[in-house]
Amino acid sequence: MGLFSKEFANVVEWKEDREGVLFWKWQNQEIKKGSKLIVRPGQDAIFLYNGRVEGIFESEGQFDMESDIIPFLSTLKSFKFGFNTPLRAEVLFINTKEMIVKWGTKNAINLPAPGLPGGMPIRAFGTFSCKIAEHDVVIDKLAGIRQVYTVEDVKERIVSNLDQLLMSWIGKEGRDMFNLQMDAGNISRGIMSDLDMDMRKLGIAITDFNIESFSYPEQVKKMQEKAAAQSMIGDMNKYQQVAMADSIEKGGMGRGSVAGDMVGLQMGMAMGQQMVQQMQNGAAGMAGTAGVAPKFCPNCGTPTNGNKFCGNCGNKLI
Repeated sequence: MGLFSKEFANVVEWKEDREGVLFWKWQNQEIKKGSKLIVRPGQDAIFLYNGRVEGIFESEGQFDMESDIIPFLSTLKSFKFGFNTPLRAEVLFINTKEMIVKWGTKNAINLPAPGLPGGMPIRAFGTFSCKIAEHDVVIDKLAGIRQVYTVEDVKERIVSNLDQLLMSWIGKEGRDMFNLQMDAGNISRGIMSDLDMDMRKLGIAITDFNIESFSYPEQVKKMQEKAAAQSMIGDMNKYQQVAMADSIEKGGMGRGSVAGDMVGLQMGMAMGQQMVQQMQNGAAGMAGTAGVAPKFCPNCGTPTNGNKFCGNCGNKLI
């Protein structure tokens, strides 16, 4: 990270050889006459002298310390480099890029749910994005005691607050505990607002927060799968038609194939139901001819009007 011996400390830079770093402090080194400052894309450089901010440099490039920088610093304008008078100062390099971090609850969260006295244990997973938003707050709250601050530090603070925030936002507006993914967007926006408010106390902004998935206990997953299967079957006749059409489309009607056996079973069930229906209709018809005259004479078709004999051809009706 740009570490140099006192003898060769002539370049002030941050090479960013470590990913996920939000800021890094160049310190305890002597800036000599002829030293250069290098600010790379995605960086800001903040000069600190005796703990005080002297200047912030946001433009990328290479700058000469004596001619380009010292004349513009507030209390160091009168500072003159001498051969044996190096300047001891600190330079705080800020990573201005937005960073995406994965998160997940450490332990299952027991959320209140109807019929479950102990609550339902749920885990959640997703991502959040963060970046440094306020230099002065970062310097005041973090840089004074930390030489480096990473996204892992942000993640640790966020995850420690997630349990309470998830319980609070999931419990609002009577959300369905068994279908939380449907409301994941609203829950995420509420949590992001609270996390951003908390992290801005340290000068860091939470620019995005997403819940990618909720994880339920295995027993709940099995119940959901069973309920979904029953809902899909629903109307057995429709299920038979879909199964038959799917089998035909896949060419799986051959004898001995799983699809063919399934369709054969469904067709057998359908035929059995039809035979039962026909038998029931036949029995009802027989009962009708045993004690009640048909509406029309089966011989000539004349209306019977409930008589025992046909008024036209004299055929016996009962």
